[in-house]
Amino acid sequence: MHLSIRHNTVYQYSEPLIYSIQQLKLTPKDGFGQSIKNWTISVNAHLHQYQDCHGNIVHTAVMDNQHNEINIIAKGEVETGLKVLLNDELLPLDIFLRSTELTLVDAALKDFANQFLPLLSIEDLEKLGEAIIAKVPYHRGTTGVYTSASQAFAVGVGVCQDHAHIFIACCRSLGVPARYVSGYLFTDDGHLLDSHAWADAWLAGIGWVSVDVSNLCLADAKYVRLATGLDYHEACPVKGLRVGGGLETLHVGVNISQSAEDALEQMQQSQQ
Repeated sequence: MHLSIRHNTVYQYSEPLIYSIQQLKLTPKDGFGQSIKNWTISVNAHLHQYQDCHGNIVHTAVMDNQHNEINIIAKGEVETGLKVLLNDELLPLDIFLRSTELTLVDAALKDFANQFLPLLSIEDLEKLGEAIIAKVPYHRGTTGVYTSASQAFAVGVGVCQDHAHIFIACCRSLGVPARYVSGYLFTDDGHLLDSHAWADAWLAGIGWVSVDVSNLCLADAKYVRLATGLDYHEACPVKGLRVGGGLETLHVGVNISQSAEDALEQMQQSQQ
């Protein structure tokens, strides 16, 4: 699929900011079934680009003059649905068995995970995902960015971030390397309230398998990967620090469209 994406993040403040620094993981990279045709980031700040240990493209945005707004626009075109290499990972797989504060398992989550021992196939991963969404249905407004897998599991509701963390925690507790993925999901109306999240699990002889627990499916050509990490905090699209500013208001909008030629070709194939 040929997808055009525009992601706009606006922070507004009730009082002037004296200084702010943002870490942006808003640039997709080639690989894992996708090819970046063009991509730009626009922000009213000084930008510095580097690559982190996971291979993510990272920008640091620094504003050292007084300001009341931070406006970040990431946009570009991505080709998806391409061949995936068996392993495009820079780090040893054992790294992805390491627990973090957001992916620690307590006794209840450990007992839940043990029902799915051993995790050997894609079907096993799908069954785990189905059980998670049945136990922790999607519901906005209850959990937050600091909610751990065990906490979300205990509360019994969550969002895509929580589902990914629970899935990752279960996989790691069963000896299966797993990582967090942030990115975009193309929907029929092309509009998202925010970016999306899912998880990768490593299976011997297969490689990384991408599972979207929230939507009960494997990630396919409708998904665009932005960043990966051990958990949300290592892969979140935007995070930062500020001095001053008073009250903060956040507005996020994501729009994704498919090229007309691509859509026409898919329609013709479906009619054959």
